[in-house]
Amino acid sequence: MVIRLEDLELYNLAESFGDEVWFLVIEWDYFVKDTVGKQLCRAADSIGANIAEGFGRYHFKENKNFCYFSRGSVIETKSWLKKARTRKLIAEDTFLSLIGKLETIHLKLNSYIKSIGK
Repeated sequence: MVIRLEDLELYNLAESFGDEVWFLVIEWDYFVKDTVGKQLCRAADSIGANIAEGFGRYHFKENKNFCYFSRGSVIETKSWLKKARTRKLIAEDTFLSLIGKLETIHLKLNSYIKSIGK
């Protein structure tokens, strides 16, 4: 049985998360969108993009490396979300919801990394 990228729950969660961040940031004013917003969106989108790129690689080791990049993007995204909360760009409940989703992605990503090559 061939597994498609779209069959990976982790990938779908990461893509949904990136979209949620995008639709949040798109409402911000120009300066905030151009500074914090762009960085936050790039970090959030990078999570799913690196999972996808790794999935498309031939060797397991390459797939793992891209998953490590994705994990770095998870941590970077958390940092940008903390800045957004501190700077009053997002409400506390929005922050907690997004951080909760990121933590789920982080745990599933770690499990996926462990499973690669088995």
